Amino acid sequence: MNIANKLTVFRILLVPFFVFFLMQESSSMQLLGAIIFTVAATTDFLDGYLARSRNLVTTFGKFADPLADKILTMSAFVLLVEQEILPAWGVIIIISREFIVTGFRILAASNDITIAASPYGKAKTIAQLIALIWILFQNILPLSIGIVIFYISLALTVISGIDYLYKNREIMDLNNL
Repeated sequence: MNIANKLTVFRILLVPFFVFFLMQESSSMQLLGAIIFTVAATTDFLDGYLARSRNLVTTFGKFADPLADKILTMSAFVLLVEQEILPAWGVIIIISREFIVTGFRILAASNDITIAASPYGKAKTIAQLIALIWILFQNILPLSIGIVIFYISLALTVISGIDYLYKNREIMDLNNL
């Protein structure tokens, strides 16, 4: 297993620790959860960089990396809804977009089509991670700014989803309904 894939697996393994610490009553334990999330989120950028720069792209990495991202971010979003920090409707939109795009990618892959991430999708991911990190550090950073970033990421989520569906509409083969 190459270093990029090890980082992806490490990110997945960090999720239960992040969840455990964030669910604690103690603000110092929650801070530790925020730090773990930040480390895990950083591995997302690092594993991608290493895979591309060192030609370490693998089939496992193509599958596991986006899965690890979704496990990490969706865990954080759900916990922040449970803590009544984020609105459930907004997180439902985010999760729905991820299911739709993942379904499209599976459909495309079944037809030997690879769909690259769009600039909107990358912006969405960055905005979501910044929002989550900011909100998770609410004991240190003003929560209101994190909430504003969350709504920006939500808008980017919708925009990137619409862009993704529009640009790849031929995959659905809507002429043969």
